[in-house]
Amino acid sequence: MPIFELFGSFIVLAVVFVILILIVSCIKIVPQAMVYVVERLGAYHSTWETGIHFKVPFFDRIAKKVSLKEQVVDFAPQPVITKDNVTMQIDTVVFFQITDAKLYTYGVERPLSAIENLSATTLRNIIGEMELDSTLTSRDVINTKITATLDTATDKWGIKVNRVELKNILPPREIQDAMEKQMKAERERRESILRAEGEKHSQILVAEGEKESAILRAEAEKESAVLRAEGVKEQKIREAQGEAEAIIMVQKAFADSLKMLNDANPSQQVLAIKSLEAFAKAADGKATKIIIPSEIQSMAGLVTSLKEIASDSKTAQ
Repeated sequence: MPIFELFGSFIVLAVVFVILILIVSCIKIVPQAMVYVVERLGAYHSTWETGIHFKVPFFDRIAKKVSLKEQVVDFAPQPVITKDNVTMQIDTVVFFQITDAKLYTYGVERPLSAIENLSATTLRNIIGEMELDSTLTSRDVINTKITATLDTATDKWGIKVNRVELKNILPPREIQDAMEKQMKAERERRESILRAEGEKHSQILVAEGEKESAILRAEAEKESAVLRAEGVKEQKIREAQGEAEAIIMVQKAFADSLKMLNDANPSQQVLAIKSLEAFAKAADGKATKIIIPSEIQSMAGLVTSLKEIASDSKTAQ
């Protein structure tokens, strides 16, 4: 009897322990930025958000645990063909966020694979309408178009595509070599242009310097000529003034002498001597033509006059 009682007690304790474990296992705590999709008897029942929840044992089942954080998926490179028939490898990075856990759980099988395939087909459609050069220089345009297309297509899956980025664009090796040669030629051309512009600017500066120098030299020569002309002019003016003053002084002296002669009331003999002196100056050998005054009519009269003047002088002595 005691054995059966002990066995019964053990069974009761085991049942209680199992019930406790079952109760504890049915208590679920949903962490932050997570939601649980719960099914009851195989059908969607509810979506548990952050907090504590109780699951009905044997009836409820957590079908999916969904993260509401923004997620980043890096897809492998995809071969795409441009409008001018160039095959390139392009890999994309998709930034998305789950907005509806129910649609994400039941809307599509393998959502990430669906996003990858949709991204690849959209990328091929966009690149197929663009040429190689446009593809390499239009990343923002391509990103915007892919983002809009994916966002619209994934709405029914409960997914919000926030952004799509082209990570790498890898054209064929021969295209890369041609592009490198083209870039090298372009850099050399720019270098030649810059060098030519530098030389042109230098020549312009030299020419402007020579021009300014020539202008300054011409201005200096002009000022020097003006100064010389002014000096010559001043000298001539002074010489003219000196000559004029000399003439005035001579005329004044002559006038004074005439006045003195008039005041002295000279005799006829004195006037004759003066006339003779004037005639002697006129006939000093430098003149080629001599005009004899009308008063001197004959040499005899002149000699007589001289004798009389001499006699008078001796008597006076």
